[in-house]
Amino acid sequence: MDNITLAIDFLVAHKFLLTLLIIVLISLTKRLIITRIRGDVAFLSDGQRKWMSRTKNSTFFIIVLVLFMLWQTEISKFALSVTAIAIAFVVASKEIILCFTGSIQRASSRSFVIGDWIEVGKICGEVIEHNLMATVIQEIDLHHGQYHFTGKTATLPNSMFFTYAVKNLNFMKRYVYHSFSITVVEFVNLYPLFPSLTQQIEQHCEDFNEVAKRYNSIIEKHAGVDLPGNEPHIHVNSGPAGEQVVHIMIFCPTERAIHLEQLIREDFMVAYHRAFSPASATPHDEHTL
Repeated sequence: MDNITLAIDFLVAHKFLLTLLIIVLISLTKRLIITRIRGDVAFLSDGQRKWMSRTKNSTFFIIVLVLFMLWQTEISKFALSVTAIAIAFVVASKEIILCFTGSIQRASSRSFVIGDWIEVGKICGEVIEHNLMATVIQEIDLHHGQYHFTGKTATLPNSMFFTYAVKNLNFMKRYVYHSFSITVVEFVNLYPLFPSLTQQIEQHCEDFNEVAKRYNSIIEKHAGVDLPGNEPHIHVNSGPAGEQVVHIMIFCPTERAIHLEQLIREDFMVAYHRAFSPASATPHDEHTL
């Protein structure tokens, strides 16, 4: 018992050593908990990521609270003596304060949670972690019409939430309004091709049409707006050089969007070739003299 009392008195007298010991113990506990949460799986689920993020944030708060209680007297004396330095520190640490308040803004507005797809500025990805200072996402190549992960991890300071709008793209994880364009250089009447092309698109989408219709209704109810339906949409406009640009939009499962686009492009090219190739044109009467 005397040895324990002597050890406690020694640690209280040597606060730096006690501080180091507290940080090491809490860090080891955090690492053990995170290891137990992760287990032996190759890919983390959204639930695992949420609990890992909560564990990291909780241990950070505990360390700050314990160290504040341990060094409260010294902090009070220091704060009273260096008020001017504290003001200068606040000005110099504006970015850190913005990150902290950005975290509060995100939590209060519930703009996204771990597992959501978001777009901040020109960066799109799935949220895998967030804390007081930053948000970590796995980048997704949405700006090039793709829906796969690039393998890049982006760390966004929370101060960005005051500079850029945060777009929640979570409904795109399952179904997406996929748009693409086909450019036709020659000026010909393309409209007779569209009825058969629409039928072919509907055949490609037949196996998930009912599910897409229900999911589209759920999104409309959640957003409170009238969205385009799940039927294919085709329209034409002119490009800068006079070429015709055919725009096609379909509502389909996200993982099948690129495959369906390739099938529709093939259907259009086959129909265009049949309708406008020289071999399919009506031959003129030949008069030789």
